[in-house]
Amino acid sequence: MLHRRALQRFPRLRRRGLHKSPVLWIILIAAFIEVTLHALQFRVPVPRRELDVPFYDTCREPDVDAPRENAAIVMLARNEEVDKARRSVESLERHFNQWFRYPIIFLNNEPWSENFIQTLNASTSAETFFDYVPQEEWTFPKWMNQDKARQSIKSQGDHGVLYGGKETYHHMCRFFSGYFYQVEALKKYKWYWRLEPDVDFSCAITYDPFREMARHNKVYGFTLALSEERRTCPGLFRKVSDWKESQNIPSTPLWLASITPSWVPWPFRSMMSWLPHRDRHGDGWNLCHYWSNFEIADLDFFRGQKYQSLFQKLERDGGFYFERWGDAPVHTLAVNMLAEPHQIHHFSDIGYRHDWFYQCPANAPGGQLPESTTLNLVNETWAPEIEGGVGCRCECDGRRNRNTGSDCHNRLRSPNTQRRPWVTWLRQWIS
Repeated sequence: MLHRRALQRFPRLRRRGLHKSPVLWIILIAAFIEVTLHALQFRVPVPRRELDVPFYDTCREPDVDAPRENAAIVMLARNEEVDKARRSVESLERHFNQWFRYPIIFLNNEPWSENFIQTLNASTSAETFFDYVPQEEWTFPKWMNQDKARQSIKSQGDHGVLYGGKETYHHMCRFFSGYFYQVEALKKYKWYWRLEPDVDFSCAITYDPFREMARHNKVYGFTLALSEERRTCPGLFRKVSDWKESQNIPSTPLWLASITPSWVPWPFRSMMSWLPHRDRHGDGWNLCHYWSNFEIADLDFFRGQKYQSLFQKLERDGGFYFERWGDAPVHTLAVNMLAEPHQIHHFSDIGYRHDWFYQCPANAPGGQLPESTTLNLVNETWAPEIEGGVGCRCECDGRRNRNTGSDCHNRLRSPNTQRRPWVTWLRQWIS
């Protein structure tokens, strides 16, 4: 409606000769220069070298005698998910843990059934632990009006917010956003690998990801990057960005990769702050996040004072219930605020599927070790080898690397790489 009125008025401006007014043109040119300079402040700098490359781009003979990191694999599951949990553990056992045997910790907010314990023990050669989530960490905060919170959850469900109508999903997101890192069963570990029920691994992982993360000074590793459903967390970015400013935390290239600068000129730009997913200056979050159902990360990073201070701020704001803040965007915004680009690792060589989303690396030419008796016990055939591939004996078809779209993947990877698709450059410029 507004643009129609503007078009209707343009002939009137021409009749009045205002289109020839030097003052009007000066204002328009000044506004264009101002918004251009503003957008350039958010341009992600190109690193002088590649900051994140695959730890290995061919198969290796698994070093079963090498020292292990202080690490554990962690799964949150329910008794009724026993078959899905078993498939995930068996897939990881076949492709990785039969050689490295990292302990697996299973967490549940209810007592474990004997069937679950026996089934999962029979699915792995690693040591297993079956622990519980404390009740106070799987419920509403003490200060919160539970009736109002449940009304909000029902309203979210009625309005079709993704998983917004499921109370247990809100508890889970709150737990994984903060209390997970303080669980008693994890206190003695430094590293964790999050494993979900109903996932598949499709490539042999013949090296120790924990050791490589530690050796390369990484704090967070992921496989897939997606766009968040915008109705789940309209206020999250404002809360995080306000906290960032209150702590005087400078913007890293990772943070810049999460921002969509506003093209509204000063002094009207701040009016955009009333919209969802905007900071107080009117600039926006592009909704891109690391998909947290797979993550290999440093527990000390998330136990640190800054992250825990941020989580407690978000906890007090109540958005885990009055909105549907997910742990994936919380982790992403925190990591991109508090870490440096070289500390983030994309596991491009790990074949992974959860729900209908997957990553499928192409196999490395000449790097599949067909003579290896160890690997031949896993599989003697694999998908075709493709130039530029980094996978090890991947069973999936690497001609299509992922089915999630590349926009968020390229944006979140941009601080680490010189190889940016031209579409990423263009979108960073015009978004």
